[in-house]
Amino acid sequence: MEGFYTLSQKTISEQTIDKSRFIGIGTPVHSLEQINQAMEGIRQDYPNARHYVYAYRLHEGNLEKASDDGEPQGTGGRPVLDILKHQNLWNVLLVVVRYFGGVLLGTGGLTRAYGSTAKQVFEGGQLVQLTLFHQYQLSLSYEWYSSLKYQFEQRNWRIRDEEFLELIHFIISVPENQTDLFLKWLADFTRNQVKYEDKGLVWE
Repeated sequence: MEGFYTLSQKTISEQTIDKSRFIGIGTPVHSLEQINQAMEGIRQDYPNARHYVYAYRLHEGNLEKASDDGEPQGTGGRPVLDILKHQNLWNVLLVVVRYFGGVLLGTGGLTRAYGSTAKQVFEGGQLVQLTLFHQYQLSLSYEWYSSLKYQFEQRNWRIRDEEFLELIHFIISVPENQTDLFLKWLADFTRNQVKYEDKGLVWE
């Protein structure tokens, strides 16, 4: 599977167009519940706004949605969603709050205003690329630890959650497309003396 981009943290951008105040808020999310919580928080942070236009994309289930929130159809949610799609962004809620300034912008003006505000969020935002990794939990004697750790670091295979007990336990994350290579290498290098448990796939 191909990787994708997401936000590392909540990011805000703002501009004023013909007296209307447009505030773009990008928030990393992983579920519909988090989206609902974030929307509620934004309405509290920016009370009495005329519109809360939004779009989101969730990688799990390939869910996406856009809302014009009372603006003419297609002038708000669609350009906001287009920004997410264009940059291959997932697990992001993007909201553009509008405080109406008394000047009508027309459909073209609205589309440009919402699209440009949404785009600005990611010009200043912290984007991170996620890749699909296969995780394995390894259990090994202490004699194997140093040599295995060195070999893993040389191959950019990531060690997580080290635990030093009677045996050493840790999680190793391997790019999904290197899974077969890893399993064969581990068996050959350790002569099948290191046990592992398949922990499944994760995005990192």
